[in-house]
Amino acid sequence: MTEIQTTTAGSLPRTQALIEANAARSFAEDGFTLESTPEFEQLVGEAVADVVSRQREAGITLVGDGEFGKAMSNAVDYGAWWSYSFQRAAGLSLTEVNAFNEPAVRSEPGEIRLTSFLDRRDRQLFPNVYAEAVEVGAVATAFPTTTGPISYRGQEAVASDIRHLKSTLGEGEQGFLTAIAPGSAARVRNDYYPTDEEHIFAWADALREEYRAIVDAGLIVQLDDPSLAENFDQINPEPSIEDYLAFTRIRVDAINHAIEGLPKEQVRLHLCWGSWHGPHTTDIELREILPVVLGANVGSISFEAANVRHEHEFAVWGEVDVPDDLVLVPGVVGHATNVVEHPDLVAQRIGRFADIVGPDRVIASTDCGLGGRVHADIAWAKLASLGEGARRASARV
Repeated sequence: MTEIQTTTAGSLPRTQALIEANAARSFAEDGFTLESTPEFEQLVGEAVADVVSRQREAGITLVGDGEFGKAMSNAVDYGAWWSYSFQRAAGLSLTEVNAFNEPAVRSEPGEIRLTSFLDRRDRQLFPNVYAEAVEVGAVATAFPTTTGPISYRGQEAVASDIRHLKSTLGEGEQGFLTAIAPGSAARVRNDYYPTDEEHIFAWADALREEYRAIVDAGLIVQLDDPSLAENFDQINPEPSIEDYLAFTRIRVDAINHAIEGLPKEQVRLHLCWGSWHGPHTTDIELREILPVVLGANVGSISFEAANVRHEHEFAVWGEVDVPDDLVLVPGVVGHATNVVEHPDLVAQRIGRFADIVGPDRVIASTDCGLGGRVHADIAWAKLASLGEGARRASARV
């Protein structure tokens, strides 16, 4: 029997103790870097050991650290995947105008650019919904701007992440750590580089150091890059598909630049449409961007396949030439609903992809990070259903 492996997309619910300890941390002089202490590091280490143990109990075979080592907000923990990078890059500073508060701008055909984060086309279609219940882009710290050359200064932080996770792994066991992709990191305002492309590639050069540290430790690095799909909703007016693909190809090229020479099988790309709870009616279709995304020289791709806006797109994978060595990591339980998926539904979803590429090239996962998106008890129930669903799918194939 082929045992279908399981994993998560990264973020998992933090304990109340960890949230409270984070809230008590002080900011450095730059105003956005959260300082750490030996006591805090010890607490993180204990929390990582616990979250890894709970993943194993739920049936997760490729575990992560829950993103516990990354800076988070005091109230919610879903902003860590991005805002942690502010703590690990030099060349950033606080300015009066940043990517979150700058005035909305219009794009021109062939020269498209991101508009304001709060000017999404989905928000324009559902203003009352967004005004009442939907958050977009919450971050853990103040939002900085690139004002100088980007370089990496997170050596101690990533070493800590690696140390905490590896201390929980058994002999020969492999885990994964998340890291932001260049295109998503570069969505901070740029007041230094002459072009957006130069800004993105500067981030690629800097973040390469983090990626290499993770793979050199024998772990898998997951490159979080919702920008590949999510950017489409942040461009006004709606761009042509041709222009958007050209815009996105630069971001895929930056990924390939950053991971050049790294073991392909240890690099996983996470693609999503943004995990906030909104209508998502202006999401770009997977079939439009998948040919460009498949240009990333990675060993596996994690993507949303459970939420109701994109679940039907499993069929697209059967319509394209999937590289023979690419592993698919579909989300088969979702962050967008409190309903806990039945294990038989999970098994059915896994089977769709096993039919396309074979069960040995499928790792069942979550759509996106569960931390901060659903109640912790629901998150763990979903992971238990994921583990049981994978067992049932394994028996069927």
